[in-house]
Amino acid sequence: MHELDFITDMVEERLVKGNLRWLANFNEIRRDYTVGDVTFPLYASGSLQEKGFLLSRVFSALVTPKYKVHFLLCTSPDIDSKFLRKIVLLIEGRFGADDWVFLGLVQSQPIGKGTKETVEDVTEKNVGIAFYSLASKEIVSSNNVLGRNLSKQLKLTETRFETFDWLNYVKSFTMIFVLGTLMLIVLFISGLRQTIQPLTLLLMAVFSLIIGYRIYKTRYHVTLTLTSRGFQLRTGQKTTQGKWSDYTDVAIYVTPSLETCLRLYSAKETFDMPLSRVSLSRREAYDAVRELVKKRVERY
Repeated sequence: MHELDFITDMVEERLVKGNLRWLANFNEIRRDYTVGDVTFPLYASGSLQEKGFLLSRVFSALVTPKYKVHFLLCTSPDIDSKFLRKIVLLIEGRFGADDWVFLGLVQSQPIGKGTKETVEDVTEKNVGIAFYSLASKEIVSSNNVLGRNLSKQLKLTETRFETFDWLNYVKSFTMIFVLGTLMLIVLFISGLRQTIQPLTLLLMAVFSLIIGYRIYKTRYHVTLTLTSRGFQLRTGQKTTQGKWSDYTDVAIYVTPSLETCLRLYSAKETFDMPLSRVSLSRREAYDAVRELVKKRVERY
């Protein structure tokens, strides 16, 4: 169950960060959303309307269809074809005839032949289904445009967490700007009086913004990718990979700089997986990773 809960948390994170914007602009998210007598762990609603620059919004208002778009995630150890047909009937009765509905299904067990056929037989234009099995890693989608797009965008095989670290970016910018300004001062003292003026300082600031961002990405930016088998941690250009089966225990660890990590224990060493640097909830991450480590230990 922890792995299914973690899937819900990961999908919510992707919705919040706009990673499913190629499906729609989802701007309202709810947990434990009830339709009839079925409770969906995650529900999001939105539209196809753009929220960007003025020209994008004008184009969107004149050209883009004003459909309401809904996304529902259903997780369960096992979903049979009877329950699937019930869900489809419930959501068709809840939402409007012109609404678009994306239905993501995740189960622990392999997908049965009957359930697979039920998913592929859904041909309604306004309901798209993507069904994923944690056990077999199989993905099945409904035979329509919405279903194929959902299976392409949902990508439940792995989830990436990252956030922009402004502190380290400012550090990179400041370093380049100070060094560049010192160089201009040296040139000014050497007799090149035109080096210190508002225009050159402005150009130096722009240069520092660009080069500082490059330094930040290659040295400081942290990306954490999690799968059911292991993880990949990338800090700048340095990449560390690990499998859950390599570790025997996990704990929440707070560094001297008050950063929150998950400390993974193995027979030879420990490894700290940053949470606060990628905006990942420590409670959900701890429960899910502990369960994944436990399963791998029991298996091996």
